[in-house]
Amino acid sequence: MHPEFPQDPDLVYLNHAGVGPWPKRTRDAVIRFSDENIHRGAADYPRWLETENALRERLARLIGAHAPHDIALVKNTSEGLSVIAHGLDWQAGDEVIINTEEFPSNRIVWESLHPRGVRIRDVDTRGADDPEQRLIAAMGSRTRLLSVSSVQYGSGRRMDLARLASACREHQILLCVDAIQSLGALQFDLASVAADFVVADGHKWMLAPEGLGLLYVRPELRERLTLHQFGWHMVEHAGDYDRKDWQPAQTARRFECGSPNMLATHALEASLSLLQDEVGMAAVESRVLANTGHLCDRLRQEPALELLSDPSPARRSGIVVFRSPGLDSAVLHRQLMQAGVICARRGGGVRFAPHFYNTPEQLDRALDTALAALP
Repeated sequence: MHPEFPQDPDLVYLNHAGVGPWPKRTRDAVIRFSDENIHRGAADYPRWLETENALRERLARLIGAHAPHDIALVKNTSEGLSVIAHGLDWQAGDEVIINTEEFPSNRIVWESLHPRGVRIRDVDTRGADDPEQRLIAAMGSRTRLLSVSSVQYGSGRRMDLARLASACREHQILLCVDAIQSLGALQFDLASVAADFVVADGHKWMLAPEGLGLLYVRPELRERLTLHQFGWHMVEHAGDYDRKDWQPAQTARRFECGSPNMLATHALEASLSLLQDEVGMAAVESRVLANTGHLCDRLRQEPALELLSDPSPARRSGIVVFRSPGLDSAVLHRQLMQAGVICARRGGGVRFAPHFYNTPEQLDRALDTALAALP
């Protein structure tokens, strides 16, 4: 058992693509923050701001942003996507490209633009050997933006973001990346991806509480987004409460209207310290991919189970989806959960999503449990 994850020995936790468990240090950080509130209130608020600044630095490093002030702290991925979707200056007839494999957040937000005359092109990429080419082929003269997940939640398919970014630049199209299924598990670098927008929540692979995520907007685009949320925190001179001639902050803080979620800030900063400082993101990615590779290898050896995810190195992520032709996936999922294998039902099958700390023994136990559930 990993010392940072003293989980119930009766469980095998394989739902990091849903809601990730906290490391021990994150629990400790939350307890310290709570104790400080009980005994001292906000007497040490300036030190809390130091933790917030440290978190921005970590998130900037996580995606390869130039500076911490390029990172906005938002409630969740949907809020970040909404800031983008309803901030851009759309014209009737403009197009947004998404695909049929996207999580609802990365569909509903764009569909909400219908009243403004924006057309949503939902490209069918299911079963495609080259989903990027289908997305590129859909680009036209009215296409303003492509929004795509770095990893598809229902299949685990990793997208070739660098290729899509290159096509977007060629066609002068904005690229929005929903990175919630990769950040914290796989390395991400804006230098190669060159996305205009990156959004993600911290409660999955980043192993932190729900309610806090990141929004990156390419600095040249920040002032092009019309703001729809206002408050004391998003102004250039935050803290100068007597000032009347306010203006939005020049940094990404312009997208943060009110008081920050300091509890989740302390938690996410602690979780990222494990991933970035102690383990290192290169090692995290290597172990995650080794775990999903182990699952894929075993699944291909089990005639009673069918691997649905693409096992190729270029496509594999932290997600593996499988099914049994002889048992309904809803029944199999229920039996796995009852046996302590914490997973999800997605993509037409059962989704396993191991993190770096999961062991091959745990993965074998989970698959053995699935096999034992078959008729």
